[in-house]
Amino acid sequence: MRISKVYSWFYGYYPWMVVFATTLVLFGSLSKSNSNQDEVPLKASKFQKPLRLPNKGYGYPPVLAYWISGSKGDSNKMVRLLKAIYHPRNQYLLQLDSGSSDYERENLGFLIESETVLQTFGNVNVEGKSYAVNKMGSSALAATLHAAALLLKINSDWDWFIPLSASSYPLMNQDDLLHAFTFLPRELNFIDYISNPGWKQRGEINRIVVDPNLYYKSNTPINYDVETRKPDAFEIFGGSPWVILSRSFMEFCIYGWDNIPRKLLMYFTNVAYPLETYFHTVICNSFEFQNTTLSNDLSFCSANSRR
Repeated sequence: MRISKVYSWFYGYYPWMVVFATTLVLFGSLSKSNSNQDEVPLKASKFQKPLRLPNKGYGYPPVLAYWISGSKGDSNKMVRLLKAIYHPRNQYLLQLDSGSSDYERENLGFLIESETVLQTFGNVNVEGKSYAVNKMGSSALAATLHAAALLLKINSDWDWFIPLSASSYPLMNQDDLLHAFTFLPRELNFIDYISNPGWKQRGEINRIVVDPNLYYKSNTPINYDVETRKPDAFEIFGGSPWVILSRSFMEFCIYGWDNIPRKLLMYFTNVAYPLETYFHTVICNSFEFQNTTLSNDLSFCSANSRR
C-alpha cells in the first residue's frame, strides 16, 4: 500500500517536474547565449586558390600580388582600396593587426564575401588571424615577410609583390599599370634606396631597439637601448618603406638559400624602422640581385606620411 501511494504521488507531480526541468534547461541556454553575444567566432584561415589562372608568357600582362594591411577602424578603407586596385589577373591578401577587434576582422571577411565580383575569380583572401604590429619595429617586417609567404603558398604564379596600407590609393588604374609592366623584365625590383641616408648620419641605425610586439598580443611601443653597434660585415642601405619586389627576390628572402637574408633579418630585429632598411640592404649586398634594382618605388607620399 505504501508503494502504491508513492507511485501515486510521483505520477501526480510528474508533469510539473518535467515543466520545471525544461525551464531550467531553457534558461541555461539563454544565459549561455547572452554571455557570448559579443563574441564573434573567427574561422580558421582557409585560403582559396584562384578559380581562373591567367595566361602567362611573353606579351601577356604580369600578375601582381597585393598585400593590404590595416589596424583598428581600417576595414572600410581597405575594401575601398581593394576595389580601386582590383583586377582579375592579380592576387590580393587583406589583413588587420591586433589593434582591431574580432568583430572587425570577421566583418572584413563578410564585406569581401558580399562582393560578387571579388568572389568570381577567387583571387581575394582575408587572413583571419591577427598579431601585434608596430610600424617602427621588426614586427612590421615580420608581418610583411609572412604576407609574402602566404601569397606564395596560395598561388606562386605571380610576378611582383606590392605591400600597401589602408591609407594608400592608386594614382593610375590597374589596366594602365599592368600594360606598363607587360614588357619589363620580371626580375626587376622597384626600391628607392641610398647608401648614406640622413638617419645613418645621425647614428639612428646603430641604436639597439627591442620590439615587444614580437612576443605580446597587443600593439606595444618599441623600447630603445642605450647601447649602440656598428656592423662591418655588410653595408647598410636605406630608403622608402614602399617597395615593389619581384617574386624571385621574395623567395630569396623567405626561403633563404643564401645566408644573407637570414643573417640580416637577425640584425634588423633590433633596428628601428627595419622596413626602411632590410630589403634595401639585402638586395644591395646580394651578388645575385644587386643588379636588378631600379631606385624608384613608383609611389608618391607626403613627407609626414613616410613614418
